[in-house]
Amino acid sequence: MKVLVIGGGAREHALCRSLSLDPDVNALYCAPGNAGIAEVAELRPVDPLDGAAVARLATELRADLVVVGPEAPLVAGVADSVRAARIPVFGPSGEAARLEGSKAFAKDVMAGAGVPTARSYVCTTPDEVDEALDAFGAPYVVKDDGLAAGKGVVVTEDRAAARAHALSCDRVVIEEFLDGPEVSLFAITDGVTVLPLQPAQDFKRALDGDAGPNTGGMGAYSPLPWADPKLVDEVMASVLQPTVDELRRRGTPFSGLLYAGLAITSRGVRVIEFNARFGDPETQVVLARLRTPLASVLLNSANGTLDAQAPLVWREDAAVTVVIASHNYPETPRTGDPITGLADVAEQDAPYAYVLHAGTRSEGDAVVSAGGRVLSVTATGSDLAQARERAYKAVARIGLDGSQYRTDIAAKAAEHR
Repeated sequence: MKVLVIGGGAREHALCRSLSLDPDVNALYCAPGNAGIAEVAELRPVDPLDGAAVARLATELRADLVVVGPEAPLVAGVADSVRAARIPVFGPSGEAARLEGSKAFAKDVMAGAGVPTARSYVCTTPDEVDEALDAFGAPYVVKDDGLAAGKGVVVTEDRAAARAHALSCDRVVIEEFLDGPEVSLFAITDGVTVLPLQPAQDFKRALDGDAGPNTGGMGAYSPLPWADPKLVDEVMASVLQPTVDELRRRGTPFSGLLYAGLAITSRGVRVIEFNARFGDPETQVVLARLRTPLASVLLNSANGTLDAQAPLVWREDAAVTVVIASHNYPETPRTGDPITGLADVAEQDAPYAYVLHAGTRSEGDAVVSAGGRVLSVTATGSDLAQARERAYKAVARIGLDGSQYRTDIAAKAAEHR
C-alpha cells in the first residue's frame, strides 16, 4: 500500500512512524514533512492548504491512501479535493470539519444530538459578551469560534482579561466552567461505524502545576489508571455515536478521526470541544500503545468498511510524551536554534524512548528549531512511572538553547493521585 500523509508536525511524525512499521505499507510519503519525518518517509513539497495540489501529488504518487493530518487543511476542504480525484482519504469533508472549525457549529450539533456539554452563549457584540460574562461569572471560559492552533481559549478569574480576549475575536463562545479532570478520547469513524481508541490526558498549560498560558499541549499520557473502566463505553453511547449519527442526519457525514475533549465533572461527562483530527500530543501516546497495524484501519474508514475491521489490539504498556518547546513559547517563539542530542537518544534510549519532530527543519547536517513546540519525546514502560523515567532521561540528553518543558507530565497519575 502506498500512503501519503499531509502535514509536518509531531502528530504526523507519530502517524508516519506507525505506518512505517506496518507490513502492508510498501511506500510512505509525507508532504511537506519535517526533519524527523524524513527518517521514515520520503518528503515531497506541497502547500497543505491547496487541495488541488494535494490531489495532484496523490495522483502522481499513485497513492492508495491519503491521510490529512492538520485541522486547517481539513477545514479548507483538502479531503474533498482528494476524494474528487477518486483516491481514498482519511479525514472529514470541509463541511463536516466545521465541527472543529466553528465552536458555534459544534454546539449546534451537540444540541441536536443530545450530547452533554457546557451551557454557552455565542457572542458577536460587546453587549452580548458582557451579558454572557455576567451570566456565568468566574472562572470565565472564552473561546474563539474559529481555528486558533490550540491557543484560542482563555480560562481566567480576571473579567477584564476574559472580556479583552472576547473582543479580539470576530465571534466567541462563552460558556460555563466545567470542573473535574480533562480526558481526550479519539474515535475512528466512516460516518456510520465508530471505533474508539484508548483515552489519554494532555497538559494544556505551559508551566508546571497547570500554571501559565494555554498552549497546544505540553505533554500527555495513556492509559488513565484513575478513570472509570466504563468511561469509553459511556462516551461512545452518549457522545461519539450520537454525534456521528447527527452529522449523517444533517447530510454532512463525518469520516475520519473524531476527537472528543471531555471533562469528568461532578455531574458526569461533558464535552469541552470536538476536533476533526488526531490530537497533538495525545496521538503520540495513543499510537505508541496500538498493536494493530494502522494502515488498514485508516483505509477501512476511508472506504466506508469500518464494520469489517477486527477489534483493535492494545499493548499493556503505558506511554508518556513530554513536549520540548522553544524560547518564549507560546507568545513569540524563537526559531533557528540548533538542536543537539538526537543521536544520543536514538543510540541509548531506543526502543523504549524516541523523539518525534514538530517544529524542526534541516540546515545542512544540522537540525534547528522551526516552531513553538519543537520536539515530542515519547517513552513506553511497564507502568506510568517507568515511562516517565525513560521519557525524562531522554529529554535530558537533548540540547536546545532557551528551551522549556514541563517536569510534571503524568506525575500525579504515576503516583496514583
